[in-house]
Amino acid sequence: MDQANILIIGGGVIGCAIARAVSLRWQDVYLVERFPKPGMATSTRNSGVNHSGIYYPKNSLKAKLCVEGNRLTYEFCANHNVPFRHCGKLVVAADAHEEPELLALKKRGEDNGVEVLRLIDAAEIRKREPHIKGVAALDVPSTGIVSAEELVHAYARVATNQGANVVTHAQVVSLEPFADTIRVGLDIGDEKDSQEEKIDARCVINAAGLYADEVAGMLGNHSWKIYPVRGEYCEVRGPRSALINNLVYPLPHSDGLSLGVHFTKTLWGTFLLGPTATYVEGKDNYENNRLPIAAFTESAKTLLPEIEERDLQLGYAGLRPKLAPPGHKGIVDFVITRDPKVPQAIHLVGMESPGLTAAPAVANYVSRMVQEVLV
Repeated sequence: MDQANILIIGGGVIGCAIARAVSLRWQDVYLVERFPKPGMATSTRNSGVNHSGIYYPKNSLKAKLCVEGNRLTYEFCANHNVPFRHCGKLVVAADAHEEPELLALKKRGEDNGVEVLRLIDAAEIRKREPHIKGVAALDVPSTGIVSAEELVHAYARVATNQGANVVTHAQVVSLEPFADTIRVGLDIGDEKDSQEEKIDARCVINAAGLYADEVAGMLGNHSWKIYPVRGEYCEVRGPRSALINNLVYPLPHSDGLSLGVHFTKTLWGTFLLGPTATYVEGKDNYENNRLPIAAFTESAKTLLPEIEERDLQLGYAGLRPKLAPPGHKGIVDFVITRDPKVPQAIHLVGMESPGLTAAPAVANYVSRMVQEVLV
């Protein structure tokens, strides 16, 4: 039976960033991922935005880890040849009734330590984004775009180079706690040719994304329930992609469900419109009852009146691991905690946006928790 100091469940951006951080300090680090390669779920089915930290309640984990992660993500991308564009973004008030919300967002961002935020008027909006209609906007210069897929793979690659073992096609089927270890049962391989293996780990890190609640349940911890929320995208290609230059956001949903359907100029020159936010049944429900393109067009016209339905084509969809049930109001924070009954286990639950941005800061945070386990 294999022995490990640390076993990380989940090869998304959070798990891979943690593997990179802990393998700097400890040997015998394993990361297990059920898909054929890291980052095939939530981590790469998003807008790829390096967020600033303006949206989240003061002193929340989301606020602190996003602001720190924004800087660390740019540094990591620059040092490891991950494509990115540090372009800034505009959060636009469509009419005068939204201006107080814009001011409140600016203050929240400043309370969180986001620097150089400023309000601009309609004339400056037109200089930056000639086709966008709005009365005022919050200029957020620290925001940017990264290649989410290449970022995940870079974290995994660096972790592997530091001695970590990244095992794909590896499904966790059991977790059995002992006095000082957790025995992890794994089903490794594809459906036709799989074998069961066990690893005794001194520390298990649950970074299982959409399935983090189920992994916690394997240890008898039923504190959390993940509610999958689907976000869908449309894409504009060709000459009409010139309607957007960088990143343009509306004000976020007042209920905290999402940041709103926004415009993202991609690294490959198109622009994305999305994501929407819809609670769905099933943690692999990416395609059932997709929204019609007309629904995207209608929402986009508020800020981009020139957009037409014929400009859009249906894009990909992603699932957010929400901790908030339908009807909940407000932003729910990340959960990053040691299990009260199995202290060798660290759970990360509800790691939705801004998880991509926060990942390196989350990894440092978790690394300090691992130090407490492996004393």
